[in-house]
Amino acid sequence: MSRYTYLGPAGTFTEAALTPLLKSGDSALPAANVTAALESVRNGDSDYALVPIENSVEGVVARTLDELAVGEPLMIIGEQVLQVSFALMVKPGVTLRDIKRVATHPHAEAQCREFIAKNLPHAEVVMTNSTAAGAESVAKGDADGAIAAEVAATHYGLEVIERNIGDRNGAVTRFVLISKLGTIPALTGHDRTSLAIFIAADHSGALLEILTEFAVRGVNLTFIQSRPTGSELGQYHFIVDAEGHIEEERVGDTLKALHRICAEVRFLGSYPRADKVAPTSTKGMTDSAFQSADKWLSAVRKGERA
Repeated sequence: MSRYTYLGPAGTFTEAALTPLLKSGDSALPAANVTAALESVRNGDSDYALVPIENSVEGVVARTLDELAVGEPLMIIGEQVLQVSFALMVKPGVTLRDIKRVATHPHAEAQCREFIAKNLPHAEVVMTNSTAAGAESVAKGDADGAIAAEVAATHYGLEVIERNIGDRNGAVTRFVLISKLGTIPALTGHDRTSLAIFIAADHSGALLEILTEFAVRGVNLTFIQSRPTGSELGQYHFIVDAEGHIEEERVGDTLKALHRICAEVRFLGSYPRADKVAPTSTKGMTDSAFQSADKWLSAVRKGERA
């Protein structure tokens, strides 16, 4: 029996992404925001937390990246990808022209700007911690309409008056499953490794130095994002997703190299990719090639014939 926390309240896309992971006896409790969800794992109130990390249209969820990079270390052990579709919902009897305040999450607002500009040009957009929180605010009378997942209308007794209002069809959001540090998920052959990388000192070519360590070992990056450290203006760290697993020779060798040249490298996890895409591979970058090179060097150092 496992205890899960997710970005709430009930009716969020995060809850929909979590549902397939739940087994009989598991519990799932909503958290008011990403920080609260992750803190529930840190303080032992939950075993796992599921939070959004990026969207195919709007990009990164900055709060998730920042929370993983600081504080007591946590580890990503899995990911879920969910196609998202937005609906406009109101209390029964309210029409489009009655809406003066519409509540939603910033990522949802960014994905529905064309609809809002065309259909709600004079409405005030109120930002909430989640799309479901927007629906909840309508139920409480704090807003006239909400942009959220259609399931939220059922949770809060609302009526959907417009469906599929996103500016682009097929938008997807990636969610990550978080636990305390512990056993790393086993190598599957279609894995992703996430890191928070802090440069030793800001200087010309600092980012290039980091990228080179990946490139020379044939480790492909699927994601890189700079984030301010919060210590002073102009100081940044990098959140990186790389193909492969820490147990693979080329990935492990890359992490060792980064540890030598960086102020800090925070390992955020190696875990199976939801899309099951296998890492790209180039000549001389397989595990067997690294192992062969180690054996050769060992022989040379012993003065043996290599």
